[in-house]
Amino acid sequence: MKYLHLIRYQNLLLLALMQLIFRFGFLKYQNIYLYLSDTQYLLLVLATVLIAAAGYIINDILDQDTDHINKPNQVYIGKGISEAMGYNLYFLLNVAGVGIGFYLSNVIQKPTFGGIFIIIVTILYMYATTLKQMLLIGNLAVAFVLSCSILIIGVYDLLPLIFDSNRGQMGVIFSLLLDYAIFAFVLNFIREVIKDMQDIEGDKSEGMNTLAIVLGISKTSKLVFGLGIVATLTLVWYINTYLMANQLYYATLYGLIFVVGPMIFFLVKLGSATTSKDFGFLSTVLKWVIFFGILSSAVITFNLMHHVK
Repeated sequence: MKYLHLIRYQNLLLLALMQLIFRFGFLKYQNIYLYLSDTQYLLLVLATVLIAAAGYIINDILDQDTDHINKPNQVYIGKGISEAMGYNLYFLLNVAGVGIGFYLSNVIQKPTFGGIFIIIVTILYMYATTLKQMLLIGNLAVAFVLSCSILIIGVYDLLPLIFDSNRGQMGVIFSLLLDYAIFAFVLNFIREVIKDMQDIEGDKSEGMNTLAIVLGISKTSKLVFGLGIVATLTLVWYINTYLMANQLYYATLYGLIFVVGPMIFFLVKLGSATTSKDFGFLSTVLKWVIFFGILSSAVITFNLMHHVK
């Protein structure tokens, strides 16, 4: 069980589920061809999960001193799992993930696309070693990697099948994936800032340069509140413009209850958050907002199929 906790299996399950939702709850019901077989798509999900798991491991290895302060009960490297074993797992998971990535790149006859997986591995390694110590850069890097897990679906399942005859239709599907990727990027960026507020004591001891340390908790909370307001209003505008205007009432109701509602709850709770536990709770709220936001793709598909008005 300690190995499952080390790789944050709950987060990995959510990541895999989000990618599966896009394929089997959204793309499968569009009037388009998909390049990868179901088995090959599952391999794409597996590659993403393996590389993400490796990212968690290297972060834990290089963050031991900070974790002993921020979350002493969640330290696994050095407590049942040796540092050498951690490095071995990190290496094996990355090799497996990148190897699958290169196999799938050859499947779609774009072998150079395997470099995407190497780039993601590199970003995660740089985050663990240097980027997270730099103001906002680490937050942006993690948010970017999550958005890539959505965009990569289009790269491997749609891009090889784009021709002049279907470029317009495929462009619409790609634009929807891009919308979801931007949604995931923005909310995960906010979540990363919240996590920095949660871990401020340990980060201070390690000389990190996070927004929470530079501005302080109070000013950072106000900044996050502003970003949250903008994100929430954008979501309301998006729902009204693309769902309500097209009489997709089930999808509209879902979006208001499961996406906008929790965002408002997040903003309300942020005003009174002061402790590490408070910020940890808010981080969890945002994680579920991202998940329910991704799930909306399946809800919208269901609404369109059944012509609910």
